[in-house]
Amino acid sequence: MKTWHEVRRFPLAIRLLLINQLGVNTGFYLLIPYLAVHLSDDLGLSAAVVGIVLGVRNLSQQGLFLIGGSASDRLGARGVIIAGCALRTVGFGLFALGDGLTVLLAASALSGLAGALFNPAVRAYLTLEAGERKAEAFALFNVFATTGALIGPLLGSALLLVDFRASALTAAGIFAVLTVAQAAVLPAREVTPSANSVLGDWREVIGNRRFVAFAIAMVGMFTMENQLYLLLPEGARRATGWDGAAGIVFLVGTLTNLWLQLRITRALKNRGTRARWITAGLTLMGLAFIPPMTVAGAGAAHGGAGDAVLDALPVLAGALLLYLGVMIAQPFVMELIPRFGRPELTGTYFGLFYVVSGIAAAVGNTVVGWAMDTGEHKGAHWLPWACCLAFGLASATGVAWLHRRRVLPAQAAPVPVPV
Repeated sequence: MKTWHEVRRFPLAIRLLLINQLGVNTGFYLLIPYLAVHLSDDLGLSAAVVGIVLGVRNLSQQGLFLIGGSASDRLGARGVIIAGCALRTVGFGLFALGDGLTVLLAASALSGLAGALFNPAVRAYLTLEAGERKAEAFALFNVFATTGALIGPLLGSALLLVDFRASALTAAGIFAVLTVAQAAVLPAREVTPSANSVLGDWREVIGNRRFVAFAIAMVGMFTMENQLYLLLPEGARRATGWDGAAGIVFLVGTLTNLWLQLRITRALKNRGTRARWITAGLTLMGLAFIPPMTVAGAGAAHGGAGDAVLDALPVLAGALLLYLGVMIAQPFVMELIPRFGRPELTGTYFGLFYVVSGIAAAVGNTVVGWAMDTGEHKGAHWLPWACCLAFGLASATGVAWLHRRRVLPAQAAPVPVPV
């Protein structure tokens, strides 16, 4: 109830952006996790072609975040958010209506470009609208995003009982509704003209060595967060011998997020520096991989449901700690990013941050995937968990070092939190 009370205390624009993020993640996760199976099993495409189609979507999103951020700064975040939602409507609609490779590639490119547009734009808009309550706004943003990431796969699984096109059309419909809602309700804000060219803005942001150092220090966070969809679900399935165990991981995380995210952010906001809590969150995220590591390779017991629950407990404990680490660190990371530069370049800073994080996630997942395969072949089942532990401790050390060197932006004076 405190979460919903806090939502109502924000202006309409932020409330709409929170609902937007719930819809965005619901629509995304009800389709994308099942896309590869549709391309290979339903359409009969080769693994190489499936990889190309999926790679185009990923490349068009991760590679164009900087363009989306600059468009938000120069054209206004509202218009870019609407354009992004509209493009994803078209992209997901094409997945439903077209089977040819050209159509599939166009659908992938459009859906990726859509994410590159609205991801930095939404965060830039949220930053400007939230004022001194950015941390709470991003905490709520995390709550709605996590909830959508749970609802999406559940809805997608149900729609697949009909067929893939039902999933794609439903996802496209969600984004169409979001597009109309943003156009009808989201207030337009005056855009401050930039004195530089687009390339000049990019040079300014990329040349901000303090910001680039922070973005690099944060790469472990995104690698570890991605393990909520790779390593931890696989660990839960192996521990229990039950494919549905992965859903329990998401359910535990979502319920914890709904219950604790806002409480954690409000409790920590005026106690200590942002760097302190980001470092603590990253450390906890790294330590989250220790409980599953202690039982890695044990295999599923052949007992009843009680044994399966006991086998899953270390993995669920790890997932819970990982979610808690994200809840501690992420709102303060999002709050800190705009403070590195001029307000007129907020979108560009978010765009570059997500370019770095996208590269980090791709490289990190490759390392974790290699560790999973190597550990399987050599009996070193602990290896991928140890890699994630190392990622977390390295990122935490990096942020702590930047804080000691006074590289991070100065923190604003505390604002009393009403009770």
